Amino acid sequence: MKGIILAGGSGSRLYPLTQVASKQLQPVYDKPMVYYPLTVLIASGIRDFCLISTPQDLPRFQHLLGNGSQWGISVEYRAQTKPEGIAQAFLIAAPFIGPDPVTLILGDNIFFGGDALPRAFAEFKSGATIFAYHVNDPERYGVVEFDAEGHAVSLEEKPAHPRSNYAVPGVYIYDNEVVGIARSLQPSTRGELEITDVNKEYLRRGALRVQRLSRGTAWLDAGTSSSLHEASAYVQTIEKRQGMKLGCPEEAALRRGFLSLDDFEKLVTGLPQCEYRDYLSDVAAEVKRVGLKSA
Repeated sequence: MKGIILAGGSGSRLYPLTQVASKQLQPVYDKPMVYYPLTVLIASGIRDFCLISTPQDLPRFQHLLGNGSQWGISVEYRAQTKPEGIAQAFLIAAPFIGPDPVTLILGDNIFFGGDALPRAFAEFKSGATIFAYHVNDPERYGVVEFDAEGHAVSLEEKPAHPRSNYAVPGVYIYDNEVVGIARSLQPSTRGELEITDVNKEYLRRGALRVQRLSRGTAWLDAGTSSSLHEASAYVQTIEKRQGMKLGCPEEAALRRGFLSLDDFEKLVTGLPQCEYRDYLSDVAAEVKRVGLKSA
């Protein structure tokens, strides 16, 4: 399966921060925001990535992530010259996707806890899998409605009068039909190719699976100044309380087997002296002591 990280857009809701750097390069506590969705997909077994961003921001992402080989993965880059909806990513990345299934994750979405995401990737065979998360303000998101048996019956994009409190978070898993579906879409009244319309087509075909995320899973959308601050405070609290880092691609790659312990230690040795390096050194020492376990 291929992985797309969509890190485009103007980031206008974070102005003036985004005058300095892209939204997805802003710090969430001690790491760039893009590290968090990248780590989620690495931990779920994805090795081949395409990062989509604006032409002016792509060089910054390339400088940060390189070609991914340091983590045992592959990262390529494609430009979104004009933001025209999430589903546009499948048109931009069509040559990268090729004949494979694909997952798309938004670069400003942070997930933590539970095993729903890795399990969904492992169990995926065909159609589409999306997720549902209970929120207080569903009108800000795509919303899924369930019937009495728990089956999804409707999807709406940012409805004025939501039919449920279940929002669709920014991670989606699709078979290869998604490229053709995206090509057939018409722009919405917002002038965008809506990801909700992609999901509606899978629902129409009877090929959409909607998995509710449990209370043990945290989903943070760091797209505004307030939510960015809240996400940083949340990550800091978890890291200090549990002694483990969120959004750490080096550790995820090691625990997934994308890096050997020797390669991991060489990577750590090349980092500057800092708290991040100290943490990774502790991870290496723990692996030597108790063996390799998933985070």
